[in-house]
Amino acid sequence: MNKNIIRIILIVLLIATLVRIFIFSNQSGKESRALSRRITIAITQNIKSIQDLDYNERDKALDKIEKFIRKLAHFSLYTLVGIFTMAFMSACNMKKKRQILTSILVGVLCASFDELHQYFVSERTALFTDVLIDTAGVCLGVLIVLVVLQIYIKIRKKRQKSIEIT
Repeated sequence: MNKNIIRIILIVLLIATLVRIFIFSNQSGKESRALSRRITIAITQNIKSIQDLDYNERDKALDKIEKFIRKLAHFSLYTLVGIFTMAFMSACNMKKKRQILTSILVGVLCASFDELHQYFVSERTALFTDVLIDTAGVCLGVLIVLVVLQIYIKIRKKRQKSIEIT
């Protein structure tokens, strides 16, 4: 596939992910909590040990699980940011170290602006810990791309050797 087409696809995926993050961040605190609670309830609805708790205990358990799910959502979305950014950078002609640093920098800047944006949204806060969680997600995304590229390179080399032998 043409490198320019790959770059365009990756930029579109990155922008779509960032737009989705912006939409989530633009929700009021009340809307965001309601969405998180619905997701938490859906995830835990078939866990008997949680469902068997009395109302107050179940509510406390759901609060703890909900907090974890919210942080996991941060981490997961920014893992996608890391994947799409690093994959795009890998399709550019620059040194690997610069690709990695640029990808991480883009992720950190996006995470920082996202938290700054949340500061101005009703009932939301800006948390440095969320920037750190997001950055960890970006780093995982970068690492995933690096591993996939290494596997791809090894497979390609093996195929070339087998072609040369025959």
